[in-house]
Amino acid sequence: MRLQIIGDPVLHSKSPVIQGAMLAALGLDVEYTPHVVRRGELPQYLTWARENGITGFNATMPHKEDLIPLLDETDPAARAMGAVNTVCLRDGKWVGFNTDGAGAVAALKDGLGLDPAGLTVTLLGAGGAAKAAAPALSQAGAERVFVCNRTLGRAEALCAQDPLGRLSPAGFDPGTLRRMAERSQLLVNCTNLGMAGCPHQFEDFSFLDALPDGAAVFDVIYHPARTQLLAQAEGRGLRTLNGLPMLVSQAVLALEHFLNRPLDRKAMAAVAAGALGEAAL
Repeated sequence: MRLQIIGDPVLHSKSPVIQGAMLAALGLDVEYTPHVVRRGELPQYLTWARENGITGFNATMPHKEDLIPLLDETDPAARAMGAVNTVCLRDGKWVGFNTDGAGAVAALKDGLGLDPAGLTVTLLGAGGAAKAAAPALSQAGAERVFVCNRTLGRAEALCAQDPLGRLSPAGFDPGTLRRMAERSQLLVNCTNLGMAGCPHQFEDFSFLDALPDGAAVFDVIYHPARTQLLAQAEGRGLRTLNGLPMLVSQAVLALEHFLNRPLDRKAMAAVAAGALGEAAL
């Protein structure tokens, strides 16, 4: 068994640390390594992976959406989200899954003690991470999720896929973000703005001023651990959470797919969190 994580950039990924620790705790001698795959190179990678004994891989930006038409099968949740982050070779077929959505909800509950049920949420972005997080928040009982994106059509397409009707599209201009934020108890950043290696940053953080007292800001980015968005939110007295707890939660679920068997999720999460702590020393 050989496992990888692919993306661009990807060499900063904590997934090898997390997955390596969990595999070792299970007594499995399995290689899990990062592999740079640039946009447009997925078909060549899938051929190479099959020829070189790769039995599964995680995918990060920019591949979560682009993988869908290249796989032999996708599970219903991943198909509904239009994005995958976990791919397994089963009976000679590439099968895709998405563990990001469940990982995001688990992170909110474990990291902030925040249950999405009944909340109004402003969610930034409509790409792969948003396609996982938005429907997961809806399914977890969020009253309303405003999906804010520069290209409104992409937000509308994402919201149209929600059978519960709890997702609403919105723009990304400062005025719209402020109007959505003032109605929300939670703001979730699913864009790559502020990510290490990304040349772009939020141009204006004034929308954070509109969030009510006690609101929380969840940035799914984990590198850097404290993005400018989180720093700005903390400076305004808001509760914050970065993407590391989500990374841990989705990694445990991904490992279940790789091994094709259930695991003790709490025990594995503890192992992963411990490995991250040691890696930071």
